[in-house]
Amino acid sequence: MTLWFVVFASGLYHGLSPGMGWPLAVSAGLWERREAALFAAVLWLAAGHFAAMAVVLLPFAFLTWFIDRSVEIRVGAGVLVIGFGLWRFFDQRHPRALARIKPTQLALWSFLVAVAHGAGLLLVPVYLGMAAQGAHTNHGGMGHAMENSITMAIAVSATHTLAMVVGGGAIAWAVYRYLGLQFLKKSWFNLEVLWALSLIAAGTAGVWSALA
Repeated sequence: MTLWFVVFASGLYHGLSPGMGWPLAVSAGLWERREAALFAAVLWLAAGHFAAMAVVLLPFAFLTWFIDRSVEIRVGAGVLVIGFGLWRFFDQRHPRALARIKPTQLALWSFLVAVAHGAGLLLVPVYLGMAAQGAHTNHGGMGHAMENSITMAIAVSATHTLAMVVGGGAIAWAVYRYLGLQFLKKSWFNLEVLWALSLIAAGTAGVWSALA
């Protein structure tokens, strides 16, 4: 249950982060002057985010074939996340390709931003910990374990994305309806360092839990 809470909490974290797109939802609502446009934009952002989570987690689901090497896999994944976090810490530039995406292509923008920031990697240590717990209680053979791992990867992606919709949608609606554009100017600050530290912390926790 604790790991599922982490999945949901990280989704809220992503949703509340302006770097994951909620200001674009506010912009869509203001441009069309209706709340429906805002919530539609949030859903498109969520679709892209979900795809990014699934793209990262599903390959790890297939590592169920090597469950006898689960400790090594979890340690390796943790080190990968730590390495990516360190890279984001020292190199905070955004890929130039993202600037060429039209504002109307919200799902594509959300997908590429999540991949570029390593949003899915944040979930990898958590997912592998959940998969390891499931492997200890699985008695249906390797094929059944593989099916469970894929199902869990999709469920983790969906739960995380649902939390993102809740967090991002709530703050976008509050800014659109009550707080106004001045909130964006006052609240906008560089989250890259915090995000990089989050990745490093997640990777470290993954390595520690694998070796514990």
